Amino acid sequence: MNTKTALLYLILFSFIGCQSGQTNTTPQASVKEVNNPISINDQFNKYWYSGKAELSSYTLKQARYGEIRDGEVVLVFVTEPFSLNKQVKLDNPQKAGNDNISVMKLNHVRKFNTGIYDYSIVTSTFTPINTKNHPFTLKASTSIQEWCGHTFTQLNLADDTYNFKQFSYFEADGDVEKTIHATYLEEALFTKIRIAKGQLPEGKINLIPSTIYSRFNYKKLDVEKANISKTTSEKTLTYKIKYLSINRTLSIEVEKDFPYKILSWTENDGTGLTTTAKLKASSNEPYWKQKKRSDQSKRKALKLKYE
Repeated sequence: MNTKTALLYLILFSFIGCQSGQTNTTPQASVKEVNNPISINDQFNKYWYSGKAELSSYTLKQARYGEIRDGEVVLVFVTEPFSLNKQVKLDNPQKAGNDNISVMKLNHVRKFNTGIYDYSIVTSTFTPINTKNHPFTLKASTSIQEWCGHTFTQLNLADDTYNFKQFSYFEADGDVEKTIHATYLEEALFTKIRIAKGQLPEGKINLIPSTIYSRFNYKKLDVEKANISKTTSEKTLTYKIKYLSINRTLSIEVEKDFPYKILSWTENDGTGLTTTAKLKASSNEPYWKQKKRSDQSKRKALKLKYE
């Protein structure tokens, strides 16, 4: 793909996503955006800069309080123009110059019930498409709401560290601010897979565990050692991520071919119970425009059960 073609894709398609309740209709990329990738290839650009998000629903079996709970996960993947300095979605990316970089955003929405009350969890991850210039995810945040109270956790990349902030209703968690050495985030493994043609680094790596794991298991978040291995079948890639310093193992099943969708995953924290998520349905939609009651039919296509 030549430079002219790549720039055309960026001009036409880079501005997608939610913006303060407004409908996005104006392309806002600029040929001056040197930090945006002259992206991976035509296939990648046509899919990820099409003006739509990829929406996927999963059947969830969540281990919590010594039992398996029925639930649901929605993964929303979409590319957006992002401020490198402010680490927020840009309202006017064409005016941002070198501060504008293209990221893949993942909103991971997880819902399940525990007895009479429910959990609602949202994790947002922002990973640069240009991983050569920006190898680490810029930002990740997690909010957990349940009937006892709620917590909010955020990591922001600043040079070679993450600025970590945690706010919690619970005394044991408290409000915490600290720095963590910058490395790969477990939260960003899904976005890394989508950007890197289904690939993850193999072997021993430094990895910051999931913020959901940290909160559910009352573990202080920090860099941990992990080993990543891969098995390949005719249609899938399966990654096993085993932490060497904590009792946690993940397995992620991915399509072998483009667009490398996440087909399923498991989480085992040494409790004897395994959390599993399996793909139900997937579609590509400009969901931020679909706000009318008549658009609710699209929820049926995604086989969504939780309101």
